[in-house]
Amino acid sequence: MKKKILVLCTGNSCRSQIAEGYLRYFAHEKAEVYSAGIEKHGVNPKAIATMIEDGIDISHHTSNTLDEYKNIDFDFVITVCDNAKENCPYFPTKAKMFHYNFQDPAKAVGTEEEINLVFGKVRDEIKNYCKKFINQEL
Repeated sequence: MKKKILVLCTGNSCRSQIAEGYLRYFAHEKAEVYSAGIEKHGVNPKAIATMIEDGIDISHHTSNTLDEYKNIDFDFVITVCDNAKENCPYFPTKAKMFHYNFQDPAKAVGTEEEINLVFGKVRDEIKNYCKKFINQEL
């Protein structure tokens, strides 16, 4: 039976979308992966571009809120920012909870090149986290 994984973030635009992409990639057919936010801000074009650089297309992802998944019985819930962990509305679950606070690349400032470097750095951190998660939990 496939495990169900939910990744939570504030706006479901960058970090959770990147994590969803990598979790799907590393889990192959062993898991169903979803992502959601406390709010939905749309999928960030820079998140899409930085994932394309690593060969993963998340352009088809949608930005969702937690309410859209309240009837799914998740096995794992991963929060990828402190704001989501601290402000997530309560939802009943017996899921195993995980948390890692990744920097928000959408808040990066500087030149285009500097911002892209932040997106790449965060992408690589999330990639390593997701690979380790799948290897240890599935």
